Amino acid sequence: MSNLYLVGIGPGSGKYLTKEAEDVVNSSEIVIGSKRALKLFPDMKAEKIELNAQNMGEMLKLAVSKAADNNKVALLSTGDPGFSGLLKPIQKIKGNLDLEVVPGISSIQLCASKLQIPWDEANIITMHGKGFSSSLLPLLSNGRPTIILPNTTINETVNYLMEKGIEPNRAVAVCENLSYENEKVVKAKLEELLAEKFGYMCVLVVY
Repeated sequence: MSNLYLVGIGPGSGKYLTKEAEDVVNSSEIVIGSKRALKLFPDMKAEKIELNAQNMGEMLKLAVSKAADNNKVALLSTGDPGFSGLLKPIQKIKGNLDLEVVPGISSIQLCASKLQIPWDEANIITMHGKGFSSSLLPLLSNGRPTIILPNTTINETVNYLMEKGIEPNRAVAVCENLSYENEKVVKAKLEELLAEKFGYMCVLVVY
């Protein structure tokens, strides 16, 4: 039986938490996650340890160390741990320690549902932490909608695409703050997105 659990917490709102995620977190002794992730579990009795972009490497090592010392540890990963989440980095450092992954609902899934895109018929690509990927541009010419998790702002992504020859009048959509009260879905032409203001919690779709 594993002592280390990697728990997908969904796109952000508590209404998209799975029961399994809640059960694992509420039965853990130590829970490590971002401030936003920890707030989803106000009643948990576990020791809470906050993770952020600056201490992520340190906190992942701490999760492994605490689990190796026979503590039940839940490590919270936004969305689904297997898509632009914490699965890859934790696999690199966990050694022989058993790991159990609790899947979550990804913003990619929620975006596809909002736009009614069958996501087994879409290109799906993440640029989180990677910059602009050379594999992106070929996908945009295969006739399928392309769902993109950007690494930069929507404006920077739009400018990059147009610089690389993507037509300014290409149909696109942006899903912002998915699952939150201020959720917004914008359908437009590519160049029209430059007149909009978006935060960092966005998914871009290029049709």
